[in-house]
Amino acid sequence: MPVSDSSLPGHAFAGAALDRADALRDDAEVLARLWPDARVLVLDADGTAFADASGQPFLTSGRELGGGPGAAIFLGMQQERAWFVVEAAMVTARAPGRLDLRRAAAEWPAEVAGVFCYARGMSYWHSRNRFCGVCGAAVAFARGGFIGRCGQCGTEHYPRVDPAVIVAVEHDGRLLLGRQSNWAPRRWSVLAGFVEPGETFEQTVVREVFEETRVRVIQAEYLGTQPWPFPGALMVGFRATAHGDAPCVDGELEDARWFDADEVGAALRRDADDDGQGILLPARISIARTLVEDWYRRQRS
Repeated sequence: MPVSDSSLPGHAFAGAALDRADALRDDAEVLARLWPDARVLVLDADGTAFADASGQPFLTSGRELGGGPGAAIFLGMQQERAWFVVEAAMVTARAPGRLDLRRAAAEWPAEVAGVFCYARGMSYWHSRNRFCGVCGAAVAFARGGFIGRCGQCGTEHYPRVDPAVIVAVEHDGRLLLGRQSNWAPRRWSVLAGFVEPGETFEQTVVREVFEETRVRVIQAEYLGTQPWPFPGALMVGFRATAHGDAPCVDGELEDARWFDADEVGAALRRDADDDGQGILLPARISIARTLVEDWYRRQRS
């Protein structure tokens, strides 16, 4: 039975559309038998997906592609049908359009966009691990694409995900937001940062918030997660309370400020009717936006 985060509904890529069927990855005969009726997502080398003329998913089948799974990555099962992803260079099929993952998250059915996210992450890992990081020899992929084995030193390589925390920090009815210099004008967001070796998520929250703003976190509470395949992170969402320190940035952020509920509420409404004034918030597909909405809802409850 699929399980999802119920505490933070709304952001993209968090659904559980497929049974990943780990037990089938080693069974080449079963994968070959599933291939003809499988749904196959085709990705270009840059990670964009084939789309039809209306921008919807271009999903081919194993039968249409011919042969067997070969180097296709087995993603899992949806009821009795398998899903695979292949690189565009491996197929002769052509599609009228291409779509990047951010647009797909906004325009495609949530289940298919979630599969695209999963496929994009696996494709990215394959493209960055064709050679062994230990000895430099070529890597051959097995288990449906989920393990890379070095033909020279025998080292096994596995898909990796980089965990990062993202946190809505509050103090006395105000929300801490920051902005980076390369963002679009007026764009602000909650704070985030990658977990370092030897850290818990909660320790990362405290460290990252202090490093970026010099604000001292008192308490942090886990809320939910979002796979974020740009290119391969897992965003772990928190809300936190902090001392009311005046934010002070030092290079990583261009600016950081406390915003009250009225300012945040106006920014949430600004998506539909941007008056050119005030701040803009992250896109609706992101857990960053969900954390802001969750904070605002709590202020108004």
